[in-house]
Amino acid sequence: MNNVELDAAITLLLVDDEENILHSLRRVLRSEPYTVLTASSGEAALDILRRQEVNMVISDARMPGMNGATLLSKVQQGWPECLRILLTGYADLTITIKAINEGQIYRYISKPWDAEELRVIIRQALAFQHSESERKRLEQVTHQQNQQLQELNATLERRVKDRTAELQQTADMLDLAYSELRKSYVTATEVFASAVAQRLSKERHTNTQVIALVKAYAESHQLDELTCSNLAMAGALYNIGKLAWSDQLLGRSTDRLYKEERDSYQNYPVVGESLLMALEPVQDAARLIRHHQERWDGKGFPDRLAAEKIPFGSRLLKLAVDFVELQRGLILERSLSRDEALLLIKQYSGKFYDPQLCERFIHLCTTLAPDLAIADDTILAMETRRLEPDMVLARSLHAKSGMLLLNEGKQLSRALIDKLIAFEASEEARYTLFVRKP
Repeated sequence: MNNVELDAAITLLLVDDEENILHSLRRVLRSEPYTVLTASSGEAALDILRRQEVNMVISDARMPGMNGATLLSKVQQGWPECLRILLTGYADLTITIKAINEGQIYRYISKPWDAEELRVIIRQALAFQHSESERKRLEQVTHQQNQQLQELNATLERRVKDRTAELQQTADMLDLAYSELRKSYVTATEVFASAVAQRLSKERHTNTQVIALVKAYAESHQLDELTCSNLAMAGALYNIGKLAWSDQLLGRSTDRLYKEERDSYQNYPVVGESLLMALEPVQDAARLIRHHQERWDGKGFPDRLAAEKIPFGSRLLKLAVDFVELQRGLILERSLSRDEALLLIKQYSGKFYDPQLCERFIHLCTTLAPDLAIADDTILAMETRRLEPDMVLARSLHAKSGMLLLNEGKQLSRALIDKLIAFEASEEARYTLFVRKP
């Protein structure tokens, strides 16, 4: 703490029953920029403290009536911010211990004291007091800013809801979906992915199919739960880095990009990762997104990783993304059929794709129905009017717009089935739900 800070108004209270000791202490502090008060007893010192602000009390240990330890204990109780120093002789061990334990003193100084050492100790004590006061002030400021941030977040959430007025026809279904969001980050990312997809025309929506593919692979190969959830979140959000693209760029297939547009394209996995890294539960998925455009031969982007240096989830995600985007016309100018997409992927096995993983992926895709549901005899495809209460969804249900309606694992109730039937009528659509056999 510098002299400018000391000049602000530092008040010291010296307490001793011997007048010559008080005079001696005053002489030591004469050249220091403090306001110095004195008291000849503990009671007199407490009376001064009640009347004005004091930054530090320096008290002798042995005084008639109230000794120094008792005085500093009372100071600590009534004015805890006030610093406390005890002057003690070598024979005052009991009083010193009491002052340390009850008065929580900053220091004790043995008599006779060294004048320069006393001045240094006082400066250090006041610097400590200043730093503690500043720490508490900053904690209060931080607390206030956190409250303001929470209020701002709440305001932003309300504004987002106001901007989705056109989706009110799905409000009941969204309420049901929202209650599930709190239980699963996987579900939350799928909802967000469907919102991202609104910038694309319906025939170019990809996230739902990519999620279904990586989930199908994970289930068929019995991958662990953490890997499955990371793959599902990566599949839902792999193209989040494209949000800032223009509509013109979004609508153009990869092979028709201009040179300056290709830089934006090759940067979208990095942008996607950076957008998600602040959310700890999706950091592993963000890493998969960063590397999902790497190639087995090391000529991909953004980091030119090769072979098994590419995370397994990224290798699988690339296969799923390319398979779906080839059929949506997002990679080549012409949309490929399902079989054409599989043939092209097989052709680039060992160059773009992990050869062994590619073989397993193609085998899996040949067992899938067009809706990407696994040919699993434990799963039934049912129209809404055939549904029964207590059935459990085996696949997430999406509206025609791509919006998530119900997530996988949801147990159906009679009220929910009736809402689905009413929703179908309002949409003039028919939905097929995949449920597990009882």
